[in-house]
Amino acid sequence: MWITDHNVYVQGLDGYRYQGDRRVLLLAGEEIHDQVRQPQKNHLLVLEARRELAPLAAHPQRLIDAVAEAGGLAFIAHLVDPQAPLFHEPDLSWVDADLQGSFGVEIWNTMSEFKGHLRSIPRALWFAFLPDFSPTGPYPEALRRWDALLASGRRVPAIGGADAHGTRVRLGPITRTILPYLFLFRAVNTHLLTEEPLTGDAEADRRRLADALRQGHAFVGYDLPASTRGFQFTVSADQGEAGMGDALAYRFGATFQIQLPRPAQLRLIRHGVAVREWASTDAAVHTVREPGAYRIEARLPFRGRLRHWIVSNPIYLVPA
Repeated sequence: MWITDHNVYVQGLDGYRYQGDRRVLLLAGEEIHDQVRQPQKNHLLVLEARRELAPLAAHPQRLIDAVAEAGGLAFIAHLVDPQAPLFHEPDLSWVDADLQGSFGVEIWNTMSEFKGHLRSIPRALWFAFLPDFSPTGPYPEALRRWDALLASGRRVPAIGGADAHGTRVRLGPITRTILPYLFLFRAVNTHLLTEEPLTGDAEADRRRLADALRQGHAFVGYDLPASTRGFQFTVSADQGEAGMGDALAYRFGATFQIQLPRPAQLRLIRHGVAVREWASTDAAVHTVREPGAYRIEARLPFRGRLRHWIVSNPIYLVPA
């Protein structure tokens, strides 16, 4: 689990924490933004740089370059993050375009989506006390911007995050923790896929996890409606096989295989356009001949409406 405080990199926290036979690997990163800029924009999640880079906050391209030089990973935080004027919360979306170098994007942020619901006091109270009703899926504009990057030929891994703050608010006699941690850890998360299981060696395991994140060997899952464990998305062609985050060369066509833990609405998407849809299935196969970045979205009914359940990272098809 990576934790990222604002403009503060804290050393000495990394390592396993144990409770009986259960363990969690805690890793510290940093969420960097220019504190002088008004209105506030451009938050960048920096992982595995393992040094302070906040002095570069005013220069996003220089910051991304410095992260790469340090061997770290950079992810644009809450790519789309609308304002909530009723509570004096500003729009925190990313606005600098034409970035070069290696970076990923956070396409689904639980706190950002919660902010989008706060259009009246009754709605704010509803979602504060019933957070299960808040997550519905990534903002369409976030998906559009990600798909545009993929369509340009770039390899851009995506993550989802809690943006946990544990904020306690008071409204008259009512006090409430907004999006409590127990809810967040069961909600929108990034699921990493490693070639080998974790060993308990903190340094070896952090390298495995960072490599999976860097390569896009991951998917975003909303695990409250149903567990996403067992989800698979692969492709095979005459040149071999590949999974999420990988590129595969092909000559005659490529066949995608999708396995879901339970039946759901499913879409196979290329550059923002659905190339195949299934109303309800737990397994699907589809053959394509066009190159490009392909990803899937699965949705489930939950709390009275259809909600995103799984958003995969892309598989990149390249003509041999």
